[in-house]
Amino acid sequence: MATSAPPAQKRARAGRPPTLAAPRERILEEAAKLFARSGYDGSSVADLAAAIGASKAAIYHYYPTKQDIYDAIILEVLNGLTQAVGREVAAADGGAARLRAFMVGHARYFEQHHAEFVTMLIGYSGMALSEREDAARLRDGYEKRLREVIAQGVADGAFRALDVAATGRAVLSMLNWMVRWYRPGQGDSAEAIAAGYFDLLVGGMRP
Repeated sequence: MATSAPPAQKRARAGRPPTLAAPRERILEEAAKLFARSGYDGSSVADLAAAIGASKAAIYHYYPTKQDIYDAIILEVLNGLTQAVGREVAAADGGAARLRAFMVGHARYFEQHHAEFVTMLIGYSGMALSEREDAARLRDGYEKRLREVIAQGVADGAFRALDVAATGRAVLSMLNWMVRWYRPGQGDSAEAIAAGYFDLLVGGMRP
């Protein structure tokens, strides 16, 4: 007697969203890890889908291209950094305290979003034009806030008269260069390193 064939499994519809909480955030988080580890060119949407446990079509449901994913990571980390450091600075009182809050807050956010920073600082110029303009506005606004902090410190006597723009670039250079060598969980925290940078820098800025 012939046996009936087992029922065919239903195929998932193309473009069906992944069944996980906060899919957009999860996609960006895993993509940042891939880009930080293998580079943009060395990472594929297939690799990302495997890491998440979803189909490529599911990822394309949220982000039409790999470039869109990359751009979203940069804009997310710049927005988050600006907001987090802004809160730290607003809670501090006095020029020196505000600069320390800026530096330590930057380092804390960097450590919490290490893969995103590696993706941003090593591949920043790879963004699409319109998103690159948005990112440049966020970056310029962030640097402007730092220069305001330093200028306030000069005005209230916490720092000697100095080139505010050049000092701001020096601060960001110290903080951003950490992406080249710092590994979370190995040695001092990024926050502690930034506090040490602050002590070193401000020792030469005092009147």
